Amino acid sequence: MAILKIITKEDDILRKHSRPVEEITPRILRLLDDMKDTLHKAQGAGLAAVQVGVLRRVVLVETEPGELIELINPEIVSASEERQQEMEGCLSIPDEWGITDRPMTVTVRAMNRKGEWFETTGSGLKARAFCHELDHLDGILYTDKAIRMLDDEEVEEED
Repeated sequence: MAILKIITKEDDILRKHSRPVEEITPRILRLLDDMKDTLHKAQGAGLAAVQVGVLRRVVLVETEPGELIELINPEIVSASEERQQEMEGCLSIPDEWGITDRPMTVTVRAMNRKGEWFETTGSGLKARAFCHELDHLDGILYTDKAIRMLDDEEVEEED
């Protein structure tokens, strides 16, 4: 396993659409493992494969320690009408924070590392993380959806 380099906003790859995973190969399994190590080292809540330079529809979300969710070819199948406007940041946009408007609850359908389809539902931070990471797969950054960006003083107040 390896710690991968996290691509930052200056790199155009973050604006590209990721391709579906056609088959769960040893390379995809290694990517999942390396992404897990990278996410833990960076202390993030989620990571999309494009953020480590791989244009595949692969996402990790871990909003609670030890509750890692691996999502291959994920798609949001339902989202609540109830909304949340909360602070959001991104490992690819270090030291910048903004307020986004996201659904309070979302359900995602995806494959696991065995190629089995499943659904998972998250609320609050987990719903935001699902939306944020799946946006990455379509070349969308949270700054594109931010209601407003925060200055350093506002970030301290939000913490």
